[in-house]
Amino acid sequence: MESEYSYKERKVISIGAVSELTGLSERQIRYYEERKLIFPSRSNRGNRKYSFSDVERLIDIANKREEGVRTDEIRMEYKKEKTRENRETRKKMIQGQLNARFMTQKNGKRFS
Repeated sequence: MESEYSYKERKVISIGAVSELTGLSERQIRYYEERKLIFPSRSNRGNRKYSFSDVERLIDIANKREEGVRTDEIRMEYKKEKTRENRETRKKMIQGQLNARFMTQKNGKRFS
């Protein structure tokens, strides 16, 4: 699954291709960047580069906009989602540390 994650997160898609994939104009895509809803990277020449996750997010943004949701509301929703994800990640890390510290062998002895 690690390779799937890196594949999905790699910023390699041009704004023109993203426009074709999403049906959004390049102007709309740049606007969503200005509104801090999407965060493309830049090539050495300064061209925007997007990931497949960015494409999915842009489609989600477009759907919400069609439903009448404002960009500031979308940004707040994404911020809350990111906070929840960070909490879950932190919780899993702590649980993993606790498990590693207090794990017992099959014979009942603790690792030290």
